[in-house]
Amino acid sequence: MLVTGTDTEVGKTVVTAAVTAAAQAAGLRVAVVKPGQTGTVTGEPGDVDSVTRLAAPFTGRTLASYPDPLAPLAAARVAQLEPLDLYAAVDAIREEADKHDLVLIEGAGGLLVPMGLRPSGEPWTMADLAVALGAPAVVVVRAGLGTLNHTALTLEALDRRAVPAGVVIGAWPAEPELVHWSNLTDLLPNLLGVLPAETGRMDPGVFRRSASGWLTPALYGVLDDWRAWAEDAS
Repeated sequence: MLVTGTDTEVGKTVVTAAVTAAAQAAGLRVAVVKPGQTGTVTGEPGDVDSVTRLAAPFTGRTLASYPDPLAPLAAARVAQLEPLDLYAAVDAIREEADKHDLVLIEGAGGLLVPMGLRPSGEPWTMADLAVALGAPAVVVVRAGLGTLNHTALTLEALDRRAVPAGVVIGAWPAEPELVHWSNLTDLLPNLLGVLPAETGRMDPGVFRRSASGWLTPALYGVLDDWRAWAEDAS
């Protein structure tokens, strides 16, 4: 399962952790794979490290890391490092799928960010990876203004590639405004989950116990009443 987003910093990592926690609470063995991690020059924990801290997947794996905080292909070029090959990524993910019940693949930035190169020399994206794997996608979106257009564009790109997809709001604000409630209503047909803001700062034990309550059964959770949940979270 691909975890992508409408943009960078929309909450992909914490959503990946939440799905991991909910799935493992349901008895599944989960692997988390990050094809391309960038911005490692700061020495801060990578996304797989953050997922591991919050949700403790059976396996956490980063396929390629680059120093600069850029799109993975650009970061490889700037650092004069080998870009990630599409089929090397496919093989690595299938290897994990053979050993786990669920593999979550966290992207970088949005769906069509260049991740690496094909053997032909053409760039590939997370959308290409989803097609190559035959994997469904979770699109992490913002709660606020502008999200409907960005969400529609991302879902349309996935639909054109015949990739099944649903939506998770990555950070529901503590004090929602009219735009947040309106967006929640408009996103309902595709909505698979809503995470409260600042969940990434939770105690890991609390996070793991809470995760299933933020997600629908399609993502191994128990959430079915959106408005009651959002009012409680506020």
